[in-house]
Amino acid sequence: MNTSFFSSPSHQQQTPGLSGFSIRVAALNDLTQLADILAMSFYSREGFVEWIYPVLRLGIYEDLKNRLRSKVEHYICLVAELVSREEGTQKVRSHRRDQCITGTIEMALRSRFPWQIPSSDYPYLSNLAVHPEYRRQGVAQLLLSNCEDIAKEWGFSEIYLHVLENNHPARQLYYQAGYRLQQVDWNWTCWVFGQPRRLFLRKQIVLS
Repeated sequence: MNTSFFSSPSHQQQTPGLSGFSIRVAALNDLTQLADILAMSFYSREGFVEWIYPVLRLGIYEDLKNRLRSKVEHYICLVAELVSREEGTQKVRSHRRDQCITGTIEMALRSRFPWQIPSSDYPYLSNLAVHPEYRRQGVAQLLLSNCEDIAKEWGFSEIYLHVLENNHPARQLYYQAGYRLQQVDWNWTCWVFGQPRRLFLRKQIVLS
């Protein structure tokens, strides 16, 4: 993964957060922890899903591995880590290493109209997930804030994401972070199967 987009060295290393978490770029050796967090966040283990959960988790692992290995220029995957203060310095906790990573998020460019000149690319957030033990502790907000900083470094003044209409905790999180409804996405599954609609949210970010 290319990390050269960061104009500030602080993003290439651990960036300490006031909440006791630090943000850094994901690495391939994070895949196991990230796949666990994403699978726990997006799939329940009730009923039939319990039987296919290992397959779903493996799919997440392989998809993320391909993205991390890709040479796509404007793509980034960030992870949040738990840190502790010892003797005036911040260190990643060594105990419970399997839960050291507390959350993750991805950002890449998407295009509304690929044929349009100039390009209509925009930064798009996806796969925001926080380990259940560390939710409501500021991890998601810290990940969102870092992505917004990176989007500014890429030269963009807006950032976008999707959220399901019935995901009220996520909607509240994004609203509090300054995201507002851009449009409601409809498809045939909403009508036929009663699936929740996807809400397309936008946030204006101020270029420094």
